[in-house]
Amino acid sequence: MSDSKVFAGGLFAVGLAFLAAFFLFTNGTVTEASAAEDTAGPNLVITVAGKGEVVIDLRPDLAPEHVSRIVALAEAGAYDGVVFHRVMEGFMAQTGDVQFGKGPDLSRAGTGGSDLPDLPAEFSAEPYQRGTVGMARTNDPDSANSQFFIMFAPAGHLDGQYTVVGNVLEGMEVVDTITRGAPGSGIVDTPDVMESVTVQE
Repeated sequence: MSDSKVFAGGLFAVGLAFLAAFFLFTNGTVTEASAAEDTAGPNLVITVAGKGEVVIDLRPDLAPEHVSRIVALAEAGAYDGVVFHRVMEGFMAQTGDVQFGKGPDLSRAGTGGSDLPDLPAEFSAEPYQRGTVGMARTNDPDSANSQFFIMFAPAGHLDGQYTVVGNVLEGMEVVDTITRGAPGSGIVDTPDVMESVTVQE
């Protein structure tokens, strides 16, 4: 397991807010994606402590191995209590570090994964839109493990570069309230917590 299991490695850490702003705003308004349709895949139900519920339509048709991993970790309770450790205004909210993302010491949150092996990339033509859920990885395309992120806005520069695992069906208004991190890094001092993560077939 790499010690740099963070979204986009270090390459996107500088200047990411500028890219996000470019993709987020059109004529001063937020660009909304079409509402996701519920596919045949299972749904991931995330209860964000004190904020509400987010329902994600998982897409095994796009990324069967990645979806299988998320489902297995959720069913084992591994995601319960994990924080949103990196949240970038106008870009994305990242969580899923089952190794280091559960306090009280969050100094290494975002650098871990699970005790399962990393996954080979399952890139697709599915675009990164508002509400798209993708898998975090290092600079190695085959390094995704347990972390995932939810898009606040479209980000075409991610298309075909990160594995898409699903789309938010319900609760995007909850995602919008997730506590943002520091400009540039997105690291959150007092992060929101996934109180429970379950799977609905």
